[in-house]
Amino acid sequence: MKLFTNKAQRFLFTIIVLLLQLTVHQCTFAQTISETKKTVYTFELKQEIAPAAWRTVNNCFKEAEDLNADLIILHLNTFGGELQNADLIRNRILDSKIPVYVLIDGNAASAGALISIACHKIFMKPGSTIGAASVVNETGEIMPDKYQSYMRGMMRATAEKRGRDPKIAEGMVSPNNYLSDIADTGRIITLTTDEAMKYKYCDGIANNIEEVCTLAGITDYKIVKFESSVLDAIISFLLNPFVNSILLLVIMAGIYYEFQQPGIGFPLFAALTAAVLYFAPLYLDGMAANWEILVFVAGLILLVVEIFILPGFGVAGIIGVTFIVGSLTLSLIANDFFNFSMAGADNLLYALLRITSIMIVAVITSIFLGDRFLKSRISRSIVLTDTLEDAKSFNDSVTTLNSYIGATGTAMTDLRPAGSVEINSIRHDSISDGDFISRNDKVKVIEIRGNYLVVRKV
Repeated sequence: MKLFTNKAQRFLFTIIVLLLQLTVHQCTFAQTISETKKTVYTFELKQEIAPAAWRTVNNCFKEAEDLNADLIILHLNTFGGELQNADLIRNRILDSKIPVYVLIDGNAASAGALISIACHKIFMKPGSTIGAASVVNETGEIMPDKYQSYMRGMMRATAEKRGRDPKIAEGMVSPNNYLSDIADTGRIITLTTDEAMKYKYCDGIANNIEEVCTLAGITDYKIVKFESSVLDAIISFLLNPFVNSILLLVIMAGIYYEFQQPGIGFPLFAALTAAVLYFAPLYLDGMAANWEILVFVAGLILLVVEIFILPGFGVAGIIGVTFIVGSLTLSLIANDFFNFSMAGADNLLYALLRITSIMIVAVITSIFLGDRFLKSRISRSIVLTDTLEDAKSFNDSVTTLNSYIGATGTAMTDLRPAGSVEINSIRHDSISDGDFISRNDKVKVIEIRGNYLVVRKV
């Protein structure tokens, strides 16, 4: 009986040892499989190449790096966009330690061609095209040759970096005399999928990411797709060039109109709200630095000082406007304080012209639409136009106020442009029609605006 027990114990012990060995082997095998399984990170870029696109690419590359991804596949379909942001994306791809493949799903035109050529391998869906990378303005007109020369050099350098024919890349910018057997000879090169395969600007024809992996010889992998958050969607919306321009227009118009009609409040509130929406996504995107935002705030403070403390439009006002325009301009480009080597002089000039042109449009819009807005029903519901109750004009009827048109009086305070005037020994709240009016100057009432007398120096 004892012998049987010992044999049973030895048998049970042997079974346990075998099970433990099997478990350890399975864990080791599973770990080996996990270690050999590649991580493929993929995201889409099917939009205009603008600040929002650059933000998406930069965030995706950071996430791929955090995941220690083995491969990044960009799913691309774009007609191009801004050269500055395309160059930022290009450099991000060229500097990536993770191989980057692109699947062109339709179009890789202009800036899209530059981005595609920067990738380690190019795959194209049947019927897709790549090329047409000439630099054009906002109306689609070809820019002067100095812009084309810069783009040609960038395309050549990128093609050389990836071992592709640089002359073909150059021919995508300027008229081509290199490829004699394609339809675009003598014109800007745009390659079809088959032509790109022939000239080694396409490494394979694929319909989806899985086919790209198969062509690349990757069999055991897991795909991680970029998921855009609500915050990303909001920031991308605010970075849209059209929305961004509208915000700039509101900022400029609000500041200008508040300067012309101080005390109303709503224009300044609208300008500040637009400024927050303008700077916030640029700050999160790393474009707007802290000091650029502080310069904008300093400019606003100087304008407030100019409006309510100092007479006329002098040094404080000029410096304030310069600060505001400068901060709005610098926040649009990739600069390190006053080092513009990353952005380039052309991008700096473009940003400055954009800001100044929008400022001019804002001023013109405020001049022609400002009075109509104040008299509209919407304005009366959101803008406070009443003055203090102890002012005579507060209780005057419209008929009484209109009777003052053409009357003359004396400025009781400086009008820059708001203040008080005395007409027939009665004090009235008044606004200058634009020019600075000093105390004791003779004035004439030219119109009624809300509860204010609009006066002009005589």
